[in-house]
Amino acid sequence: MYVCSCFGITEQQVREHADTGACTPRQIASACKAGTDCGGCVKRIQSLLGRGACPRRELIETGAPEPLGAEADAVGPAALSEAA
Repeated sequence: MYVCSCFGITEQQVREHADTGACTPRQIASACKAGTDCGGCVKRIQSLLGRGACPRRELIETGAPEPLGAEADAVGPAALSEAA
């Protein structure tokens, strides 16, 4: 079933993006543009993400450290600004 008719994004696609780490409607929008045109699908995206649909959120709630890739992304821009 379609979630975003503006861009033809399905529930399955939203779930796949959530499985790869998109935990918020904004992150889903960055991944596939859903929710960026008319905005009518944002509440449906929020309900699909639910509480626990995000692997990173589960890591945060259990106190586990974030994966190395996320730490590198967080450090990257700061390191660039210090080098400039």
